[in-house]
Amino acid sequence: NRVEDDVLHRKLVQESLTLLKNDNQILPLRELDKNKIAYVQLGDDSGGTFLESLQKYTQVDEVSGATLDELIDKLKPYQKVIVGYHKSNKNPWKSFKFKNQELVWLQEIARNNQVILDVFASPYSLLQLKSVTNINALLLSYQNSKFAQDLSAQAIFGAVDVHGKIPVSINDFFKEGDGFFLRSIDRLGYELPETVGMNSQQLAKIDSVANIVLKEEMAPGMQVLVARKGKVVFEKSYGYHTSAKQQKVKNSDKYDIASMTKILATLPLLMRLEEQHEFGINSTMGELLPELKGSNKADLSVKAVLSHNARLKAWIPFYYETLDSITNKPSMKFYKYQPSNDYSIKVASGLYLRSDYKDTIFSRIVEAEQRERPGYKYSDLSYFLFKRYLEDFYDKDLNQLTEEQFYRSIGANNMTYLPLEDFSKKEIVPTEKDSYFRYQLIHGYVHDMGAAMQGGIGGHAGLFSNANDVAKMMQMYLQDGYYGGVNYLRPETISKFNKRYYADKKNRKGLGFDKPQLNEKEMATCGCVSDKSFGHSGFTGTFTWADPESEIIYVFLSNRVYPTMDNVGLVREDIRPAIQQIIQDSLMAE
Repeated sequence: NRVEDDVLHRKLVQESLTLLKNDNQILPLRELDKNKIAYVQLGDDSGGTFLESLQKYTQVDEVSGATLDELIDKLKPYQKVIVGYHKSNKNPWKSFKFKNQELVWLQEIARNNQVILDVFASPYSLLQLKSVTNINALLLSYQNSKFAQDLSAQAIFGAVDVHGKIPVSINDFFKEGDGFFLRSIDRLGYELPETVGMNSQQLAKIDSVANIVLKEEMAPGMQVLVARKGKVVFEKSYGYHTSAKQQKVKNSDKYDIASMTKILATLPLLMRLEEQHEFGINSTMGELLPELKGSNKADLSVKAVLSHNARLKAWIPFYYETLDSITNKPSMKFYKYQPSNDYSIKVASGLYLRSDYKDTIFSRIVEAEQRERPGYKYSDLSYFLFKRYLEDFYDKDLNQLTEEQFYRSIGANNMTYLPLEDFSKKEIVPTEKDSYFRYQLIHGYVHDMGAAMQGGIGGHAGLFSNANDVAKMMQMYLQDGYYGGVNYLRPETISKFNKRYYADKKNRKGLGFDKPQLNEKEMATCGCVSDKSFGHSGFTGTFTWADPESEIIYVFLSNRVYPTMDNVGLVREDIRPAIQQIIQDSLMAE
């Protein structure tokens, strides 16, 4: 098929989707943080695309059982059960009827759980249902094509509108022309580029750049995602986890996103407290952290600190001070190989730092001299301070705060600190063969040394994610703080932080957000995005950018620091801006 044929086909499928029942407005699914969701497959055809599409929105577990009792028992922990009825539509003579056992199982599941039934078959299959009373939502998708499965999943999570009407009457349940209207709640959808004014062939050029990265060994692998107008139109993984080429990168794999942590973890929490008037951008750091009073950090404004304009040192090599002066390996004065109350900070596999060393790090920052020269200097140190402030304010660590206030609700279940607590190593991409601090392959532990010395939870680094979940947070920013039916932040807050306050001093930074370059010597972006755009990069070879004018989101994740951080080809060749230019060039005249 031509691209325009597929665009038309998908549009027809979406227009036909019919919502026949929606008790208590169960659809679109909301409050993802409060609902454990299962998927049960009925019918004799594949529902793989449906499940894969559902899992782009939140954790959805496929549950099956050899017997009905076993299945019902397995479904007990779940608040919502999505039942997909999948029948082949290869030809009109294929049977669309439920088996008697399937009808019994469906009714029993519906008696015990809240059920969303999605029928990928002829509407006449519904004639066999004795009752629909216990079925909370019923979506009719008509056919079991990949397009129908994909778009139905998007409808269930509120990424597309539903307004189809059933063309026939079904018993006393439904009359010809029945069908509820279901409005999108602005979650990310997944579409073809041409539906949002982008050119597929132009975007395909990203493949060529990716191949150069792999061939020149700038990184073993990568993920690239492009979205526009709320639709993901390009999402691909390339290469392998490591140069051994044993495990291919998948879209669900998690990368260490390094300094992107600043705008995806610390910053949204700060923005929320600022709009709640807990502090202002002109507040001083001494007002946020009383421990800073009397220090050279006390009078620094939040505005100057977040803009990297506060004369803070770029960084302090805390780890270096804990190495043995002769062997250059972790000193047993500071580390142990087994955890205890006194050595509880896990910096890597089998290596534990003294529990009181977090206070030492904080003291070193407080006591550090300021740079003599004023003006812009990128610094991680401010995010150690903001982490302290946030964790003191809420009496919780950043990991809990981000999960509770943003990630679980927004459906970013692949975005987390400490990924080994929730995922297997196979789902996490290694970063570096560390030969200077931890002396092991860093796999599932944060690459950044300062974040590692805080137990993997840093204000400036520590997050792991796949590209899809990064895009959810960036789309929330792009939609002025709104996503999935929830107002996470106010539009005026986004605007306040996405602003340069020191442009007259040749500082391109916003409050936390990076902004496009102010001169040709810088290479923050391709130079082809609007001044309203914003984003951030990460040392491990990551990058994300959003542009309110073009409505484009771009995410690039890699482990360019493998095998070592000396691997700088990705940076030297400006690969990330080069792909951004391809994306911009794919825009079609409107």
